[in-house]
Amino acid sequence: MYEADSAVAGVGNVSESVTPSRFAVFGAKARTLLIGLAVVAVVGPLLGCDTAPGGLWGKKDGAACPRPQLATVASPQFNAQQQEIRILRRGAFRGDFFAQLELGRRYEGQRAIDRNLDDPVESAVWYTMALTNPDGYAQVASSGRRGGNGDPTATSRFDHCRAVERSNAYGTLDRLLSRMDSTEQDAVRSRVVYVLSSQGAEGFRTLARIHDDGFGIFGEPGDNRQAMDARGRPYKPGTPSVINLFPRNDVDAYLYNYLAVQTGDVGAYVMLKDFERSSPQRGGFGSFVEAKAKRWVPPFEFYPPDSPSSGVPHVDESNWRDEATDVALDQLRELPFVHIAEALNYLNVIQGKPTKEDEIYPGDVQTLQAMLGREPTGRLSGIEKVRAIQYAAVNGSPKAQLVLAVMYSEGVGVRRDYARAFHWYSEAEKQGSAEAKYAMSTFFSLGMDGVADQDKAQAVVYQIDGALAGFKPSVGRLQQVLAQVSRENRQQNRRGDYR
Repeated sequence: MYEADSAVAGVGNVSESVTPSRFAVFGAKARTLLIGLAVVAVVGPLLGCDTAPGGLWGKKDGAACPRPQLATVASPQFNAQQQEIRILRRGAFRGDFFAQLELGRRYEGQRAIDRNLDDPVESAVWYTMALTNPDGYAQVASSGRRGGNGDPTATSRFDHCRAVERSNAYGTLDRLLSRMDSTEQDAVRSRVVYVLSSQGAEGFRTLARIHDDGFGIFGEPGDNRQAMDARGRPYKPGTPSVINLFPRNDVDAYLYNYLAVQTGDVGAYVMLKDFERSSPQRGGFGSFVEAKAKRWVPPFEFYPPDSPSSGVPHVDESNWRDEATDVALDQLRELPFVHIAEALNYLNVIQGKPTKEDEIYPGDVQTLQAMLGREPTGRLSGIEKVRAIQYAAVNGSPKAQLVLAVMYSEGVGVRRDYARAFHWYSEAEKQGSAEAKYAMSTFFSLGMDGVADQDKAQAVVYQIDGALAGFKPSVGRLQQVLAQVSRENRQQNRRGDYR
């Protein structure tokens, strides 16, 4: 010990106190240390937790779950980042908890290579989606060991690291939302509603739980640890911005339960009945909510309504293929191609209005496919024809809005949806479409399924307005409507006599 101290003290006279053999020993020890650190760096993430936020060098018991590597090509491509984002978004739309978390991190733009993706609204959307995802809090282990505090709750390493992930997500989301104005927070809310509604009954049930104060903030069980921490205590504030993202109210909770039931889901029906029986006030919302549900449409036609500031186009990620969708796409042959051409012309994809599909150059088709973030094949697929009309309608084309309304009315290209049809008829009518005025009057007078407002007097107003605008069928249709109304009145009077 003394000799070592003397050697350090005499470092100024190296030739006398340190021999070449000591340099060799020191070098060997240094190499051994470096090799050991390299092994730890490689093997550490494989032991159950990686170096994600709160990982290997974070606080004890605060590590995130391991991540599988994204599929990569042998040599890096110039659009590798875009490909990764598309893969992640596909997984996130289909309910991959870890893909949702990873998208939230990517859109935060914290890493230098992700600065071009910096989009706080989109980041908040995917952190929110991860927090609503049951895969993030549903218990995996059937049995476990007592924790250090004597908690006998069954747990596992995977259950624990997911809890850490959710706790981190709560904090990050609160920070993001606290920096946003009300318009940006509304954008987050609307996008989340759209994504969840694209998942059918399961998504509607999640939306119902989010608005029901009987559950946690994001629809998890009310006694979930992360939800409880987010709510906080009087002496320990939680995450107020997160709590206020989706205000709790019984009407919206009832509405989304009702929409879930309309998909034919049995579990949703049970939830709705439980909700109605939970209090007399809730049970009285039935007729009001039913009328509201018949007019409800998702916040957007498809996601997103415009490209994010990052400039990365999004794939057609919400297109769930099922039998009803395939049947609707098969009916697309009934739609004259001129309507698709007019939509492409409105979007400045083509010049002129070709009457046949083969008159469009493959390069122009690839332009549309790039706008939609789809494979650049140079040939229009059925769903891309539908998207062209939707994209033009979203961007303000009254003709595309009218065509899209008809498509929803008849189930051509898209599944029949009278509420969406009514929405697009309304949008076209606002821009002065005489045909839309006539169609609106048809909806009002006949009371099509899914449209709650069936005011006959307003139907007459629309009929007259349409006739004055020069749409000739309105005059004849007006006579039919008046005759129908008077016939219905006579029938009601007869029923009254029997009573």
